Amino acid sequence: MGKFPEADARLAQINVCRKCKTRNKKGVEKCRNCGSSYMRPKRREIRAKK
Repeated sequence: MGKFPEADARLAQINVCRKCKTRNKKGVEKCRNCGSSYMRPKRREIRAKK
């Protein structure tokens, strides 16, 4: 995780649209950008680039 636990907790409350990759709030059913209901939670860990 990152340096600040407050920021990590805030980033964990995000859903990402699988269709257009837009970040949305946690409780929404449809994407704010494209209207798709195909959502996933944001990844918890931060991965390093290879």
